[in-house]
Amino acid sequence: MVDEKGKNMKCLTFFLMLPETVKNRSKKSSKKVGGGSSGSSKLPPACYEIITLKTKKKKKMAADIFPRKKPANSNAAAVQQYHQQNLNNNNIIPAPNWQGLYPTIRERNAVMFNNDLMADVHFVVGPPGGTQRLPGHKYVLAVGSSVFHAMFYGELAEDKDEIRIPDVEPAAFLAMLNRQSLFVAGLWIWKQTGSVHGGCRRAQISEQVLGSLEEQPGCFESGQLPSGAASRPQNVASGEGLAKPVLWGTFSSYIYCDEIDLAADTVLATLYAAKKYIVPHLARACVNFLETSLSAKNACVLLSQSCLFEEPDLTERCWEVIDAQAELALKSEGFCDIDFQTLESILQRETLNAKEIVVFEAALSWAEVECQRQEMPVSIENKRKVLGKALYLIRIPTMALDDFANGAAQSGILTLNETNDIFLWYTAAKKPELQFVSNARKGLVPQRCHRFQSCAYRSNQWRYRGRCDSIQFAVDKRVFIAGFGLYGSSCGSAEYSAKIELKRQGVILGQNLSKYFSDGSSNTFPVWFEYPVQIEPDTFYTASVILDGNELSYFGQEGMTEVQCGKVTVQFQCSSDSTNGTGVQGGQIPELIFYA
Repeated sequence: MVDEKGKNMKCLTFFLMLPETVKNRSKKSSKKVGGGSSGSSKLPPACYEIITLKTKKKKKMAADIFPRKKPANSNAAAVQQYHQQNLNNNNIIPAPNWQGLYPTIRERNAVMFNNDLMADVHFVVGPPGGTQRLPGHKYVLAVGSSVFHAMFYGELAEDKDEIRIPDVEPAAFLAMLNRQSLFVAGLWIWKQTGSVHGGCRRAQISEQVLGSLEEQPGCFESGQLPSGAASRPQNVASGEGLAKPVLWGTFSSYIYCDEIDLAADTVLATLYAAKKYIVPHLARACVNFLETSLSAKNACVLLSQSCLFEEPDLTERCWEVIDAQAELALKSEGFCDIDFQTLESILQRETLNAKEIVVFEAALSWAEVECQRQEMPVSIENKRKVLGKALYLIRIPTMALDDFANGAAQSGILTLNETNDIFLWYTAAKKPELQFVSNARKGLVPQRCHRFQSCAYRSNQWRYRGRCDSIQFAVDKRVFIAGFGLYGSSCGSAEYSAKIELKRQGVILGQNLSKYFSDGSSNTFPVWFEYPVQIEPDTFYTASVILDGNELSYFGQEGMTEVQCGKVTVQFQCSSDSTNGTGVQGGQIPELIFYA
């Protein structure tokens, strides 16, 4: 009904299950509307209530009116009780007015999780002898996934009250429902000896590798990037042959209440599930989680799994990390968890930024673990056997002669003829033909961000005396800081000792102590970290250097607060750590050397 002004709307609300106090209020409302006439309404007064609502240009959802927060009244205990009931599947009949405890449709749907109330399908989960019967709601599942829609409402849908899932443990399935991921049918993380799926074997993933996924929050709204911390992941691969099922998925919270709960030990399984059951928003959240957590420790194993993900952007991010921090990635425990196909792709990578002796040692470490996976004795012969033709992808002839003589030549992995031929390759004018790749890798070309427009020197500047020169910077894209470019002596050639340091919020990410020689020119001279340091976008980092030298040096002036270096924008600001005069406008640390 609409009144004469067209602004108010009256509607009927049935409340057979509302408390008696509300019913009494409804009776009074109905009398006022009826004007006291006995024939004004034939509807039972205890069955409806007339509510006046003013129309507005913009409609508000219940979630806007009732923001999510912990109840502060007596309902809090009841809410917690129902939540715990669902976790335990107690199937206690809710209070008549349980809907009143939850102001939004999301929260009311969440009550249905693992609840027999109105359930129209059940999943019998687990192997024979260890099954558990778990309830579900077809409508809720079908709304969340086109695969469920086809399963329950499609042309070939079968009207079954029970769906048997023998290859998943009940606890994992229940965790899926509670943690609202996605229905992952038959998702297992296999050992290296497992079957091949989509051309990529699922590798056993060690606990340390899972732990390297940066800790993320337990729950965040769909479509948002995660941040914060999560609990320590558990080892998801154990036993012989097939590992225990990792997770049936992280489904119900997403399906039932539009939330995503991700953790380091479940995100890979969840991403596979999201792709398989066509839930793109959940898949995007998983990729965001992985990209945010990506580091040299887990890049190789994530690359190994990328053939299942079919996420080219994630694959590209993995290669960026592996290329720039190759030595860290090759020395990580995760490298030994990759499959043979991924091993080959890494060994033949042209832009790998690592010494060849490091590549060689990493391949031998992988071969040792592969022998154990295949239950073979760890011997020189078996290592060479599992490496196969991948051994010749290692560019042994490009090693430094000392590295070859003291490392590869004495490893036993090469035959006597191969060792002799490689020695001849180093020394002879007529070089023998080799099966090994003999061209050095191109690696990555470092970029330099120069923040001063000019440099100068004076009769009393720039002095050091063990004090710190420091500057803060931020980038708009992920880069890897390899070192700094520093000025040299303004009074002829001289040697300097430099301690360089890179920090984020006071935490040291990288540091190195080295010496460099300057020729008396105004050029900058590179000083490198032991390994490139990963820099995330939109966060300020502190670059510091303590120089020690007897001679005065050049210094920069006309500094810029923002510098464009290719596709990367770098912003600078003063640092409170600087005690020797360096700032945005002038001073030391004229260059950042990075890979992008």
